[in-house]
Amino acid sequence: MTDQTDSNGGERETVSVPKEIEFPRLLDFYELQTDDHTKIHEFYDNLRDGRLTTTQCTDCDATHYPPRIVCPECTGDDLEYVDLPHEGELFAFSEVRGGLPMGLAEHDVPFVVGVVDLGPVKLSARIDDASYGDLEIGDPVTLKIVEIDGPTDEERVFYRFEPVNRNGGDSE
Repeated sequence: MTDQTDSNGGERETVSVPKEIEFPRLLDFYELQTDDHTKIHEFYDNLRDGRLTTTQCTDCDATHYPPRIVCPECTGDDLEYVDLPHEGELFAFSEVRGGLPMGLAEHDVPFVVGVVDLGPVKLSARIDDASYGDLEIGDPVTLKIVEIDGPTDEERVFYRFEPVNRNGGDSE
């Protein structure tokens, strides 16, 4: 640290910037997934087991995504988890080109986000292994479950989708 004098004769202290910045919890966009932290922890437990699920109301049969603890249709709270398909169609998509907050290097731009139609529900997700120019509305996509590495000691997962080749196999 070096002290310098400014034009008014006052001293200025010089500070250094750290070479590495710890990822702050504030910028962690993935929620904590245990029953201590969320009432939809069963969604994440199912995802960890390879199942994409959501809630369905047993009173009015409405299916909701994201999972709920109260039905927005009838306000009932008797909900059960039901399986969703692992394959769907690309309903809409866009390319993210703008910069992201510090610490999100894993999301280097550009990347594609989309709305996936699974039949019973439509959901938004990142579309991996494809660029904007590779995709068309109606393209088949398949579920991809990813582990979240972040500033907590908890094991966390989330979902993404990736294109399916028109020949029936996963894209390369």
